[in-house]
Amino acid sequence: MSNDDNNLLKNQLENSNKQKKNEENQRAEPEQSRFKAFLKKQNIEISFKRYAIDAMGAMALGLFASLLIGTIVNTIAGLVGVETTVGSILSQMGSFAARSTGPAMAIAVGYSLKAPPLVLFTLTGVGLAANELAGAGGPLAVFIIALFAAEIGKLVSKTTPVDILVTPLVTLTVGVGLSLWWAPGIGAAANSIGAAIIWATDIQPFFMGIIVSVVMGIVLTLPISSAAIAAAFGLVGLAGGAAHAGCCAQMVGFAVMSYKENKIGGLIAQGLGTSMLQMPNIMRNPKIWLPPILTSAITGPMATVLFKIEMNGAPISSGMGTSGLVGPIGVITGWLNPSEAALNHGATAINAGLTDYVNLLLISIILPAILTYLIAIPFRKLNWIKENDLKLNLG
Repeated sequence: MSNDDNNLLKNQLENSNKQKKNEENQRAEPEQSRFKAFLKKQNIEISFKRYAIDAMGAMALGLFASLLIGTIVNTIAGLVGVETTVGSILSQMGSFAARSTGPAMAIAVGYSLKAPPLVLFTLTGVGLAANELAGAGGPLAVFIIALFAAEIGKLVSKTTPVDILVTPLVTLTVGVGLSLWWAPGIGAAANSIGAAIIWATDIQPFFMGIIVSVVMGIVLTLPISSAAIAAAFGLVGLAGGAAHAGCCAQMVGFAVMSYKENKIGGLIAQGLGTSMLQMPNIMRNPKIWLPPILTSAITGPMATVLFKIEMNGAPISSGMGTSGLVGPIGVITGWLNPSEAALNHGATAINAGLTDYVNLLLISIILPAILTYLIAIPFRKLNWIKENDLKLNLG
């Protein structure tokens, strides 16, 4: 056989293989397209934003609206006196709110995933199961399990004539099944990580004070929920104090540093709201982030070594900073009425004196404001921070 014949045969084989491959791709494409269309129809969007940002942020709100607000109300009840009528009512309110923690978090996750009503309401039982079976690591377990239960529930939602039975049954079966299977392990893992951070901070308060403060401060400004992370790992004690210092450094730091551009509106929006508002500006000029980060590296070890500030309120408070003054309130709550997580790490109620309140004020507001402002001065002189680099679009 000549070379020309060999080449011809080779080309024919290649063309035949290409044709077969094209036919296979053509058959596969409609199937993939149909599956994608089905996911879109069921409003299932597999993305980092929906799961790590939207869902985690919503979970933190659910935790805030149940456990945290219940803890604050319980603290007020203690101050008023639980033996009084008002104190007794407040104590019951706080207890009911705290007991709804699991369902509140799961429903919040489902809401962020745009779950239909039957899925959303069934997540009540899922959240209760995951939170109770995971113990101290409840928030992380609820977050993970509610994600799976909600998305699988959405898969079957309105696909059968008996939707009112099928959808809640599938959602509950998946959620409770995963809770029985996963929740204890997730809870133990989260508790171990949190305990390791707390232990390391107790052993090396200076270096861990820097690390925890800087990392949690950065997370707070990123579009990720630092409150949810603090709750998931149960950050209390000195580690919680360092996390609180880092979050305050970001919020108060950006608020004061950008006062020239944003005036009183920006001061309030960032100082009592969130430093996340600066993310578009950070994306344009990352150097503007350095003064608050450097401040957190200073105030973190000051909180752990010099002032020995412990966050013994609800762990979620460690990741809130000055947002609604939840962070400072959490520290005060921990003095008067330590959370269960803090009690498990040996915390006890204390009679805080004037010095304690002054130290808290220094770490939460005064030092972040002064240090960030001073650190930003050379940045502006070096033109690393230019005019309007910190300008917010407050509409």
